[in-house]
Amino acid sequence: MTKTDIRVLGPENAHQLAPLIAENAQALKRGAPRRPDQYYAERILGDKTAEVIGAYQDDKLIGFAVYFDLPELITGLRIGQMDDIYVHPDYRNMGIGRKMIEHLEVEGKNRGWLHLRWLVPGKNTPAVALYEKIAEPDHRKSYLIPIDRIAGD
Repeated sequence: MTKTDIRVLGPENAHQLAPLIAENAQALKRGAPRRPDQYYAERILGDKTAEVIGAYQDDKLIGFAVYFDLPELITGLRIGQMDDIYVHPDYRNMGIGRKMIEHLEVEGKNRGWLHLRWLVPGKNTPAVALYEKIAEPDHRKSYLIPIDRIAGD
């Protein structure tokens, strides 16, 4: 079995991340395949607020997770907010998503996070099955107000 390494990604990894971002957008939107956009990947990897980890087998990037370190106003502590997690279809059901979440748990302990949270599209049945095994449901509901309908399409 090939070993999976979880690493922090930086701007030098944009060429590897861009195709996975395009695949993730395709999977979520179910439209025409998106073209990998290295410039956009560089922007994400250079963002001052977002952090990205990647799952590697050998030297191939096969998955990523984007997260934020945020203040939690009620307790005065910090929390982790995972915005997105994606594993290439050829590498699913191998524990890679779980390994990235476990990496963020360790990171959270090191940073003193109160918890790690994330939002999940309810239609993603395989992902929800994993999350129900390793996490507890939150008491919050999620709402959104579309600001730019064109950007969200």
